[in-house]
Amino acid sequence: MSTRHILLGLLAGGPSHGYDLKRRHDERFPQARPLAYGQVYTTLQRLVRDGLAEVDGTGSDGGPERTAYRATVDGSRELARWAGEIAPPAPFVTNEIFAKVVVSILADGDPEAYLRAQRAAHMERMRELTALKTAKGTDLATVLSADYALNHLDADLRWMATTAARLTTLSAEVDQA
Repeated sequence: MSTRHILLGLLAGGPSHGYDLKRRHDERFPQARPLAYGQVYTTLQRLVRDGLAEVDGTGSDGGPERTAYRATVDGSRELARWAGEIAPPAPFVTNEIFAKVVVSILADGDPEAYLRAQRAAHMERMRELTALKTAKGTDLATVLSADYALNHLDADLRWMATTAARLTTLSAEVDQA
């Protein structure tokens, strides 16, 4: 996920200061890693440097002084370009679970036990996400984000089942290489 583009998208709604942008990011993308304030302000400085945002003013409202930022015309164009860009499927899929299965075979470990433990961890996370998305009053952004994660976890589980069924063949191939 592109932090600069997400911040430009949040600025599309009007001028905001870093604190509000961080809060809105964390609300709008509930399953994403929360942004650190330092990351927000560093990204805003880069957006200003690159001409994609500019300072809209400063104010304190009785508290610490805060700088508001707004997107420039170039920033709006860049946001539109990025938002319309098709995300290509990755040409190579790196899969940590697969790597650990192969390394377990190479190191005379127990890949079957590893897959069972990984499956249990996936199932636990799926229960957490299901509880989150079905909780009373859950907003649609959280539901959709949880659905996305659940579908990816489900795909992993299906892959793990297929791999577990083929471990004997995989072990023989890995041992031959």
